[in-house]
Formats: sequence, C-alpha cells, structure tokens
Amino acid sequence: MTTNGATERYDDYVDRGSELGVGEYDIAVVPSDFNVMTLTQFIDHGWVRIPGFQRNFVWDLKRASKLIESLILGLPVPQLFLYESRDKALLIDGQQRLMSMYYFKERRFPHKDRRTDLRRIFDEHGKIPEDVLQDEEFFQPFKLKLPESLPGQRNELGGLSYDTLDNYRYRLDTRPVRCITIKQNSPSEGDMAMYEIFNRLNSGGVNLTPQEIRSSMYHSEFYDMLNDINAEKGWRDILQSPNPDLHMKDIEILLRGFAMLIGGDEYRPSMAKFLNQFSKKCETNDHDQNERLRSLFRSFLNATCDLRSGIFINPSNNRFNIALFEAVFTATCQPAYRDGGPVDQALSAENIEKLRADAEFNAATQKATTQTENVKKRLKISSSILGTA
Repeated sequence: MTTNGATERYDDYVDRGSELGVGEYDIAVVPSDFNVMTLTQFIDHGWVRIPGFQRNFVWDLKRASKLIESLILGLPVPQLFLYESRDKALLIDGQQRLMSMYYFKERRFPHKDRRTDLRRIFDEHGKIPEDVLQDEEFFQPFKLKLPESLPGQRNELGGLSYDTLDNYRYRLDTRPVRCITIKQNSPSEGDMAMYEIFNRLNSGGVNLTPQEIRSSMYHSEFYDMLNDINAEKGWRDILQSPNPDLHMKDIEILLRGFAMLIGGDEYRPSMAKFLNQFSKKCETNDHDQNERLRSLFRSFLNATCDLRSGIFINPSNNRFNIALFEAVFTATCQPAYRDGGPVDQALSAENIEKLRADAEFNAATQKATTQTENVKKRLKISSSILGTA
C-alpha cells in the first residue's frame, strides 16, 4: 500500500448509485464581497470554520499557486459559500481556495502526509497554532510554483512568497472574493439545508467521493467514532497504510463492516442506498451505543494481532480486499455483538486463507457483487468457515 492511503489501492465493491431525498427549505441568501486579507482574518479569529464533514485539504502546490496568481492578476475565481450558524460562518464550498489563501498568507504549505493531523488541529483550535505552522514536520515554505509565461520565459511571480511579493502584495490583500452567505429560516430545527446544499454544490464535479458526500449528509457522533477508530494503529496495520485516506475510502470500509454486522440481514441493493440508510439510523445513536461499537472494534483488532501482515491484501494486485475483510469482520463480531461482549478468540489465519480460496465465496465477489444473494452468500460462507455460524 502507498503511505498516503490512496483510494485507488482499495478493491471496490460499492454500487455507486445514490438516492438523496429532496426537502423544502426557507433560506436567506446574502451575497457579499470580502477581500483576501479580511477572509484570512476571519479564519484567524475563528469566525469562519470548516464543518467536521468536510474533506481534508487536497490541493498540491501548483494548483494553490495558480489560485494566488489569478487573484493577483485580477482574474475571476469561483465564489465561496458560507452557512450562517449561530455566531459563526461555516464554509460549505470553497475550502481548497480559502485554505490556499490562508496558507499563503501564513507563508507555509502543508505536507501531504500530515494533512489529516492538521485537520484535527484546525478543528480543535479553529486555526493552525503558530508553533505548528513553524514545524517543518507539518509545513514547508509556500513559494509560488508556476509554469513559464512563455517557453523559456520565467513567470515573474514564480518563486515568490507572501513576504517577497512587494507591490503585488497590496493587489492580493485587497482583491475581492464573492461570498454567498446562506441562513436556514425553516425548518427551525437542525441544519439539513447546509448538508443538502453542500451535497448539491459538490456532487456535480469529480472532487468528492460517495463517502465524502455521505459524511456530509449524515455527520453525527457515530461518524466521529468512525474517524477516531480509523486512526487506530491496529486498523492502519490491517490496511497496510499508515495514514488515513484523504477521500475517506477507509471510513467507507469501516462503515460497511458495521452496517453488515448490524443490518446485514436487511440488506437490499443498492449498496449506496444501504449505507446511506444505515448512516441515517446511526445519527440517533447515543454515547453508550457508539462506545460499545468502539470497544467491539478494538476487541476485533486484538483478535487480529497474531495474523500475518497484509493478510487482507490481494497478492495478485497488492490491493485491500474489502469483500474478504467485510465477511471476516461481520462473522467474527456477530456473536460478540449479539451477546454484548468483546471478541474473545484470536482469528485463525488458516481459516481466513481457506475463505480466500473458497470457490463459491470468490464467485460471489466477481460479478453482481452488491446483489442481495451474493452479499448474503459471502456472509454465510464466512460464518461457516470461521466457525461462528
């Protein structure tokens, strides 16, 4: 596995169909123009926050530099969407652009493999503390990385930092950016308009995965728990990827495991609809329910301690086998979940390899993988081979 947990390194058994309900909302929409200096100050003072369901910062240095160049040159950039919530504004579209401005003003650009950690720090403090900004483990200097203006002709802005912009700095600081602020008037309870708008703004492009959209629509304490256990060392060892996936593919694997464990008997396609419905149900989980699932998962990790490294990785293509893991996790945890206790027996590597080699199991992973018959067949065979039926 690659160290950045790239999504394409996971086998994909998810039906990408999606059914999203449409509701009626009374919302107020207010357009405003804020300059770059003001927007970055909003972040410094904690007045603009990034909701927990948003993805990590994923732009590279070249793309962020092109945005800064566009602002300096006065070229149009897409507007930002903010959602008014109590005494803050939540950014629901435009994180990559706003954080590029913020990082350039701070003279620092985040290393790709530390962005998940930075997101947690940002969520905790509302900004990046100065000592973290100056930490070379998290950041490198932000100097504009731009292509040549013409072949053989250096871009005048290339290599400049915020400190060395000279006369261009005033242009950047005062450049206005259109912001659309949205406030939900009714229904008065909840912020579903924010999630619906976020989903509709982002689902039309290629930037978000289905799990990122799902996390936006059904964010809850259950999802906070999933994010926590996703960082557990034992789980990262199973995935053979030390860092959480930027596009939440590993979160989707965990979600599928719990969904099959708790609601697999009621599974009906599509897989996307099933995971959406399960996520919606888990919004009502209380603290004790989520902690029970956390403890169960940790006991499962303990049961895997003696397994060989990479046992859930397909040797033919070096990709994580979701179907194999899902079946093993569900079959192993079912008795413990039913009885309210932990997984108390170590997993057998021999049985897992036997399941991997089973012809009927493999047939159920090769075609129509999310059809009810094949999903239930995989779970049944797993329970039989692992001795948990």
